[in-house]
Amino acid sequence: MPETAADALRSTVVGSEAFAKRHLDFEPGFFRRTTFGITVSSLGIGTYLGESTDADDEAYQRSVTHAIESGVNLIDTAINYRSQRSERAVGAAIEHVVGSAIARRDEITVCSKAGYIPFELTPPATREEYKEYVRRSFVEPRILHGDDIVAGGHSLAPRFLKYCLAKSRQNLGVRTIDVFYLHNPGQQLSAVSRDEFKARLKLAFVALEEATVRGEIGVYGCATWDELRVSPDTKGHVSLEELVSIAREVAGADHHFRAVQLPINFAMTEAVRVPTQPLDGNLVSAVMAAEALGLTVFASASLLQARLTSGLPPALGDAFPGCTTDAQRALAFVRALPGVTAALVGTKTEAHVDENLAPARLR
Repeated sequence: MPETAADALRSTVVGSEAFAKRHLDFEPGFFRRTTFGITVSSLGIGTYLGESTDADDEAYQRSVTHAIESGVNLIDTAINYRSQRSERAVGAAIEHVVGSAIARRDEITVCSKAGYIPFELTPPATREEYKEYVRRSFVEPRILHGDDIVAGGHSLAPRFLKYCLAKSRQNLGVRTIDVFYLHNPGQQLSAVSRDEFKARLKLAFVALEEATVRGEIGVYGCATWDELRVSPDTKGHVSLEELVSIAREVAGADHHFRAVQLPINFAMTEAVRVPTQPLDGNLVSAVMAAEALGLTVFASASLLQARLTSGLPPALGDAFPGCTTDAQRALAFVRALPGVTAALVGTKTEAHVDENLAPARLR
């Protein structure tokens, strides 16, 4: 189906390919096509770490702007990151690069997440203040009912997801969020049965499919930490095969459940090494299951929140001859894994953006 003028308000096949063709100083394979057709840089910039301060807002705005200028068109954030400040910093960066003709909106893939109750600019100082904030901001306006909340702050309730999506679009200054994740959906299993979990997922998927029809999101998926990497007999385990089955039940073969995010790095290799995911009666790795089910895999925590930026075994230098720092070696490892489309790395400085990209540039 041809892309229209309205598509300029979201990432598109044509726009993302144009971005890749404009950045020809990278090695072949640096830009990769997702299972939903969009082309993304195989290094994406994340926005998780940091304090809820103006200084970190400005740092993220500068680093995201510099990353896009330098050839990164994959940006990852979440409504709960730094009390909504990360989304707003990303939004300011996008406004700048589009307004300055550095890149077009249809060239950039913007990803966000919902699932955790977000703060408003500053975290509550005490547990009592948090409870009052939740009551005043979410329970009294009937965005959430008490039974919707598990683990003190997690929900998949459709009304809550719709609220978060609207707020995230406002924070980011975009009409469409290209990839919208349910954030750690397995958190629900700490409080509800598997049958109830499936019922909640189905309602959430209905809401997200409706959001794709309205053009508020492009595709959706799940961003996880533990639940895809642990064994099937673990209480919090989540099955990708089951998630796709629910999506098909809701929307048929043309469903929009198309992406998965999970940690993959030198220290956390379960997603590619350990058979934790049921698939056609067998157990396979999470990445293998995702590939078979038509899901694009984005690797989070590629540097394990900066812990893999130094102290790696010297022998790894021989395995990654094009790299000069441990951070570069850790990212090269993730990017080289079959089935992984992109490695995400949180970056608050322009110098680190340049360091991360250097090995992928043509010499």
